[in-house]
Amino acid sequence: MTSPADPSVDGGAGLPAGRPGRPKLLAVTACPTGIAHTYMAAEKLRQAADRLGVDMKVETQGSIGAENVLSDNDVREADGIIIAADREVDRERFAGKRVLSTGVADGIHRPEELIERVRSAPVQTGTATGGASGDTSRSDGGGKERSLAYKALMNGVSYMIPFVVVGGLLIAVALALGGHATAEGYATTPGTFWDHVFRIGVLGFTLMIPILSGYIAYAIGDRPALVPGMIGGFIANTGALYDSESGAGFIGAIVTGFLAGYLVLWIRKVRVPKAVRPIMPIIVIPIVATTALGLFFVYVLGRPISWVFESLTGRLSGMTGTSAVLLGALLGLMIAFDMGGPVNKTAFLFGTGLIASGNFAVMGMCAAAIPVMPLGQGLATLLRRGSYSAQERETGMAALFMGAFGISEGAIPFAAARPAAVIPANMLGGAVAGAIAGVAGVGDHVPHGGPVVAALGAVGGVGWFLIAIAAGTVVTALTTNALIGLGERRNAGAVPAARSPEPARVGAGAGVGVGIGRAGIPAQAAPSSEVLSGYLTGRSVRTELVAGSKEAAIREMAEVLAATGNVRDVDELVRVALAREAQGTTGLGESIAIPHAKTDAVTRPAVGFARSAEGIEWGAPDGTKARLVFMIAVPEASAGDEHLRILALLSRKLMDTGFRERLRSAPDGPAILDVLREIR
Repeated sequence: MTSPADPSVDGGAGLPAGRPGRPKLLAVTACPTGIAHTYMAAEKLRQAADRLGVDMKVETQGSIGAENVLSDNDVREADGIIIAADREVDRERFAGKRVLSTGVADGIHRPEELIERVRSAPVQTGTATGGASGDTSRSDGGGKERSLAYKALMNGVSYMIPFVVVGGLLIAVALALGGHATAEGYATTPGTFWDHVFRIGVLGFTLMIPILSGYIAYAIGDRPALVPGMIGGFIANTGALYDSESGAGFIGAIVTGFLAGYLVLWIRKVRVPKAVRPIMPIIVIPIVATTALGLFFVYVLGRPISWVFESLTGRLSGMTGTSAVLLGALLGLMIAFDMGGPVNKTAFLFGTGLIASGNFAVMGMCAAAIPVMPLGQGLATLLRRGSYSAQERETGMAALFMGAFGISEGAIPFAAARPAAVIPANMLGGAVAGAIAGVAGVGDHVPHGGPVVAALGAVGGVGWFLIAIAAGTVVTALTTNALIGLGERRNAGAVPAARSPEPARVGAGAGVGVGIGRAGIPAQAAPSSEVLSGYLTGRSVRTELVAGSKEAAIREMAEVLAATGNVRDVDELVRVALAREAQGTTGLGESIAIPHAKTDAVTRPAVGFARSAEGIEWGAPDGTKARLVFMIAVPEASAGDEHLRILALLSRKLMDTGFRERLRSAPDGPAILDVLREIR
């Protein structure tokens, strides 16, 4: 507990002891990225609580982890809890307390209103998530940045990725060091060391589909949805349960995950006697939801899947005498569509079945298409690094390795995360590879694909086989990045092309270096003046931006950072910063924008600051134009806690109205630096 003499919230153990009669509230803030909005909402809530005579402790769930964590004592003594978050927050610990759940933007723009509303908020029951009980209404302030469906899908993908990577790499290593070609495919010798490694990898792959389904369900329906989601995913991937030769793969897992999550939410709305409520989340809901979902999939969804499998097999059988180009393109499309699902398995088993009759060409078409998806997605992450997160880039490297050994599942995380961009790109690349292999008469004598079968001498027409794979890979990578770029431009549609005068160059008379800013105002202090651990200096301050659009302002800010000598490639820095904007605006409201980029276009962390008297449209939630613009750029190697620490410090301090006013009114660069030194 803090001292009664200190009514403010410290970073430490508990609620302020407060004064007699003062209400005690708790809050949790979180945004999808866990960066600026998280800390801005926390600071606004604290300030509003002080004005209203309320004792408040705020837990921030940022990307650097939970800070100022609420203890059991805090919860026990609290009169209510405000959750201002755009991602899932565990509310089970708040059972028996009034809980108000809303978006993080409401925490920034309506803190007083939230403090008033929490007094009449519904009481939290035993378990809940963002989609369950409690006030989840979103105000016009834009409290909801991402839909529950989007967050649930990303939750499933993030938990699935380690299983894909570990399982795929173990399989690839086992095949590389202990594998050989057999009539059934590329395999390891049973009972050997590498066979055991291979089987461990297979277990990882077996689990990835239930994990995807389970954690999609968990994000929607919390813990009671985890079991039905995982079992539903296992059922979806086990075709034998519904008379299909193939399971529904990752697409089936996405379906069962959402069905399980929303089914649990619906069951929880059913009124039951008070005596039954304690066992609802641990016994009744999981059993009912698992049984209902399992039987629904087996008897309702499973039949169409089985029919699709049989129908496609029949149609392919009737095409064996048609154009090799057409058949190869069709098989490539099918192989690339669902990566282990019924469509993929139909094409693969069709090619496998013809090997025994001496027709190796059909399997050659399939074998060329099989590695295209992981190789293409891996190449895409290398070609356009700024459009992918660090985790995606690491998964891309693993996908390249898996693709070399014909493990198409390495592309599943990308397809699950961005289906609209990745699946069409995969299919186009697969069709190109299959068509080239078909017209070139490539033959594969083993039921496996990828460059590994060529290395083993199991392929006829090796040169054309490798050309087909390379062409399909390049097409997949370029198409994926083109579609992602199209989506980024669509999301950033409010950002017009740079239409302002060309930003002044470093050292020119625009307020950088030793030049004179607009209206003759000196633009900087002595280079030795430093703020934020030396990342922001006089060289990286501009008293007035020339730019009139967000795109032009980001370029101008990149030019400002270049004056520090820490920028290798201005164009690359601009590209990465704009790609980040496409994922979600960095306009924070209150006339503030903090564009940021993680890229090796900079050699060390750098922070720049500039003002805009007229303001720049930045897509902020509150509709205000950006007049105070900070830009943060960090290299990949130091893009972790340091990047987030800078953002957290800025976000908190910028909620101080007096601080913002002092920044706006500072007459020149040295005065601006004096104000910025207040950031601690």
